[in-house]
Amino acid sequence: MDLHISLEGPGDRTDRIYRQLRDAILDGRLRHGERVPPSRALAHDLAVARNTVAAAYDRLVGDGFLAGRAGAGTFVAYRGSATVARRAPVGPLRPSRRFAALGPEDPATPPARYDLRIGQPDASLFPLAAWRRLLARSLHASAAYQDPSGFPPLRAAISRHIGLSRSVRASAEDVLVTSGAQQAIDLVARVLIEPGTTVAVEEPGYGPARRLFASHGARVAGVPVDADGIVVSAIPPSARLVYVTPSHQHPLGVAMSLERRCALLAWAQEHRAAIVEDDYDSEFRYSDRPLEPLQSLDRAGRVIYVGTFSKTLLPSLRLGFLVAPEALRPALRAARRIADWHGEPTTQAALAEFIDEGLLQRHLRAVARVYAARHDLLVRAAQGPLAPWYTLVPSSAGLHAALRCTTQVDVAGVVRRLRAADVALEPLAHFYAEPRQVPDQGLAIGFGAIATADLPEALDRLAAATSPA
Repeated sequence: MDLHISLEGPGDRTDRIYRQLRDAILDGRLRHGERVPPSRALAHDLAVARNTVAAAYDRLVGDGFLAGRAGAGTFVAYRGSATVARRAPVGPLRPSRRFAALGPEDPATPPARYDLRIGQPDASLFPLAAWRRLLARSLHASAAYQDPSGFPPLRAAISRHIGLSRSVRASAEDVLVTSGAQQAIDLVARVLIEPGTTVAVEEPGYGPARRLFASHGARVAGVPVDADGIVVSAIPPSARLVYVTPSHQHPLGVAMSLERRCALLAWAQEHRAAIVEDDYDSEFRYSDRPLEPLQSLDRAGRVIYVGTFSKTLLPSLRLGFLVAPEALRPALRAARRIADWHGEPTTQAALAEFIDEGLLQRHLRAVARVYAARHDLLVRAAQGPLAPWYTLVPSSAGLHAALRCTTQVDVAGVVRRLRAADVALEPLAHFYAEPRQVPDQGLAIGFGAIATADLPEALDRLAAATSPA
């Protein structure tokens, strides 16, 4: 018998004995019909009470691994193969064609000291002490099933917040709380997309939204972006949904002009299409007055407005929301109920108090000053050491900006050399559906996650990695 039991490690002693005997049986070290030590003898060897071993044996008998024989002892009852793989079998099942076509997920980028990837706020700036206090106070949130639209006080707080900060027209009844912006977009897709529906997205654009629409069977059409935003005249007439990031285009950073916003709304009305307005990080502005969101300009009920707290607070805080025309709200509520019923009430209650106590506004004012300083450092670097190779795409909001190449640059080589220099960033090519047909060579530079003191060094390393010398 190949058996050694250690009582070191987490868990109580009964559980440790149970798990190690079970694993010995599954791994074939204890085979069918083999006798295990009497509980008294094993207890003596392990220097534990006999009841501790007996309880583990009882669990193993109950789970079908052991069986007792009167007057003979306890034996292995499991009839599995001598060696059992400790993972699920491969099996013959295959995903649908839609999911198979999506391919594997993008590999996770290893951590780097100088993190210039986009879409990440600075977690060190989040007021954890205040958040911990509110979470503890919100533990009384109801344990019963909740409203699929979200915790009512949070919906009311969000409607007030986005009305004041973003000029969004919404009451509490118009708000549906979601597990991040991605779920908000998914709910819209569930409600509006049939297999074969044409969905127009920005090119370059936000890859997770593109893949999400494709997973619902949509025909995803990329539409070019210029200095004024999405080129409305290039949207396919067959499109029934248009996904845009007008306040801070992802990843170029341009803001959609008022003229282009009006043109897009007119296009949607003419073609009976819906618009998803993803306003993911416009809370942070460094110059200019923010333009009116599409939602506030919409008079025909064509715009679904999507927002998130993952960019303003913490990436791990999976809370977002959408504001939809009244005609869509029942279907969206039903889609949320079908998907996961409702969100986590304790977190939603804590966020409602975070907003109502003025902590959100205080946090936004504080971090906006930090991000503005980082934005200024990037602007100065683009006008200085990076100027021979790059130009900064004008951007006055958000946590990232784009650098376009003004001369021949081996962008892939730059990214590799930076990776070796402990700097992580992404080329603009990553944000195109067809990277081989990229018209713009350049880099997306995030300044949300990197410390202000580290940003100049990271940009100096970028200049060194680009220089042919």
